[in-house]
Amino acid sequence: MARGKLRIYLGAAPGVGKTYAMLSEAHRRVERGTDCVVAFVEHHHRPRTEVMLHGLEQIPRAEIEYRGAVFTEMDVDAVLGRAPVVALVDELAHTNVPGSRNTKRWQDVEELLAAGIDVVSTVNIQHLESLGDVVESITGVRQRETVPDEVVRRADQIELVDMSPEALRRRMAHGNIYKSDKVDAALSNYFRPGNLTALRELALLWVADRVDAYLTEYRSEHQVSTIWGSRERIVVGLTGGPEGRTLIRRAARLAEKGAGGEVTAVYISRSDGLTSASPKELADQRTLVEDLGGTFHQVVGEDIPVALLDFARGVNATQIVLGVSRRRSWQSIFGPGVGATAARDSGPDLDVHLITHDEAGKGRGLPAARGARLGRSRVIWGWLVGVLGPALLTWLLTSATPDVGLANDMLLFLTLTVAAALLGGLFPALASAVVGSLLLNWYFTPPVHTFTIADPKNIVAIAIFVGVAVSVASVVDLAARRTHQAARLRAEAEILSYLAGNVLRGETTLEALLERVRETFGMESVALLERSGETDPWTCAGSVGPGPAKIPEDADVDVPVGDHMALSLRGRVLPAADRRVLAAFAAQAVVVLDRQRLRREADRAKELAEGNRIRTALLAAVSHDLRTPLAGIKAAVTSLRSDDVDWSPEDQSDLLEAIEDGADRLDLLVGNLLDMSRLQTGTVTPILRETDLDEVVPMALGGVPEDSVELEIPETLPMVHVDRGLLERAVANIVENAVKYSPPGEKVLVSASALAERVEVRVVDRGPGVPDDAKNRIFEPFQRYGDSPRGAGVGLGLAVARGFTEAVGGTLHAEDTPGGGLTMVLALRTAPERRPRQPDLPAAAMS
Repeated sequence: MARGKLRIYLGAAPGVGKTYAMLSEAHRRVERGTDCVVAFVEHHHRPRTEVMLHGLEQIPRAEIEYRGAVFTEMDVDAVLGRAPVVALVDELAHTNVPGSRNTKRWQDVEELLAAGIDVVSTVNIQHLESLGDVVESITGVRQRETVPDEVVRRADQIELVDMSPEALRRRMAHGNIYKSDKVDAALSNYFRPGNLTALRELALLWVADRVDAYLTEYRSEHQVSTIWGSRERIVVGLTGGPEGRTLIRRAARLAEKGAGGEVTAVYISRSDGLTSASPKELADQRTLVEDLGGTFHQVVGEDIPVALLDFARGVNATQIVLGVSRRRSWQSIFGPGVGATAARDSGPDLDVHLITHDEAGKGRGLPAARGARLGRSRVIWGWLVGVLGPALLTWLLTSATPDVGLANDMLLFLTLTVAAALLGGLFPALASAVVGSLLLNWYFTPPVHTFTIADPKNIVAIAIFVGVAVSVASVVDLAARRTHQAARLRAEAEILSYLAGNVLRGETTLEALLERVRETFGMESVALLERSGETDPWTCAGSVGPGPAKIPEDADVDVPVGDHMALSLRGRVLPAADRRVLAAFAAQAVVVLDRQRLRREADRAKELAEGNRIRTALLAAVSHDLRTPLAGIKAAVTSLRSDDVDWSPEDQSDLLEAIEDGADRLDLLVGNLLDMSRLQTGTVTPILRETDLDEVVPMALGGVPEDSVELEIPETLPMVHVDRGLLERAVANIVENAVKYSPPGEKVLVSASALAERVEVRVVDRGPGVPDDAKNRIFEPFQRYGDSPRGAGVGLGLAVARGFTEAVGGTLHAEDTPGGGLTMVLALRTAPERRPRQPDLPAAAMS
């Protein structure tokens, strides 16, 4: 089944007539015989809109009860069952009442479209999700109901329902939009002329952008290469020189003369990265063009005029702005230049402006030598082999070896030419071919010792030698350069892969990344500098190596990152080809720095939140849990001191026992608070020694009734390596917690067993147990599962127990007790010299 088509009426504000236009379209379709129904239309009691519903079939709405009230929403099932050709659905951004089929109405519309039903809908510009902040800044009202932009952009048709602010305010004043009691408030708030003008402009620009995107898509699908001047688009060609700022400002003035003019700056770099452009200058020009409302692009192209024209036609530009060539007059012998070539090849649909500037004719410097990439030593060896090699070979052939024939002599000289090409590139190879041909003519071609060649066949042979030598030298040089380029690109790919892997996964610190930069480019020091504003001093965010630069001007190489950061390197001046990868390092260094700062801020925020939570819980504990035993002690003491009552010895004993119990509870609570404080501040220093469990565990049961615990600690257990005092406190807290939650009459089982190189102490109760998602939460400070009213503590017992257990190198976790209840498992390391040995098993048992 084909997907249905969506048509949207887009308005700048309520009341412009979107619903009226939608209903008018429905009447036109019904008159043409189209099966069209009203799935949901909200007329808001506007008389003219309400009249337009007459004559149209309306699908009954679904009634949904929510919080004691009944609401009506679109009945999606009824519409799908009716299966019309066209359905009218008003207010696309509407949020459905809880309990509806979908959360948003646009989701209902998606179902209708998927079922093959065409939908006509309405939406206001302020309901587009991406424009929420803009609309709030204009009107001061935050839109709660929004629709994703992509939903609207996917519509097959979008029709703008436009109305001037004055006409809309007149409609409002006449009562055609809101009731009379709301008109004055609306006119003085949301419907102010400035608000309506801004919203109208927002709607027009949004629709214009969509039309522009549709035009681009159409041109791409139909392979339209000619330029359609629907609006002025000006492309500024930048070279990275200082004249770029002049060109950008000139292009901005040209764009202002035409309504809707756009400025796009482009810098074209060669694929080999050899460019004399200043990264800092390009960054400044990027900032300038973006401040003027334009965009900046960087593309790669071997032939700059061709790449420039292709880019301009690709963005449907109407004008190109270029600067007058910076080359000196004598350099014109090398070619007409980019400006002249672009003007010649632009065609009738693309205007080229050549703008004069202060740098015109001052020279731009020669590009880096082609051989520079081969290394200075290789170039020197290439010239030595190409020039001295033929001379040495001539001496050997004329004095130290017998005559091998002219053909073999030529092959030997050709070998030297190939070697010169491999070592030094094209020019040493050409020199070798010239020198070799002259020596062959002088020493080996009759008559010898003259440049006269008697035999015509030898003339042909010498000519072929020169041609083959030049051809082979060119091919070898090209292959060598391509190999060098491939190796360099592979190295760059490995470096960028490192950045994409380690840095994006957060595995690299700033210092490690800067050290990688220093090692990769062989620099003495690398520093990441930053400042708050244009006039503020530079500060060092991170550095490696001796003597890092304090300001970018002191560095041999500096790469600006944004407006207030720079990566500065000392050691040597890097070639332009290295700056591409260096720019990637600089950008990632800023990302790593931001990540580190965000992580530190998150850690500080977490510490503050944890401290605040503990303080809040502590205050609650002091105000409630600590006051309860204090109140009991106070009441008992007051009773004993009362002269109005003659207390019997039994009553006095009971009151004294109550005082003692309250004091014990206070001692336990304060002890846990102090222990938790020690754990939080990291001041717990365990003294580890060999200890028998059967000596510690019974001592930990002093705080619980004698008949409440069943103890099973074998005497044969190995000794454990723990702090006796901390272990006793940990076991005591665990057992007291288990006894507190055990049912009456049920004993808590405390058992121990050896397993591999550890000993496990299990405290088993038959209480209510704890769900899996809460088993870790019960070990957090001030947590009492279920907030049991029987709790006499502040929820620190298990937190202190786990803290002490981990302090002695053990672990504590909770498990379910088979048959119901909770089991605390405390695992401890056995003493190194007393670990149980594996018993000697007979051979039959081992097989």
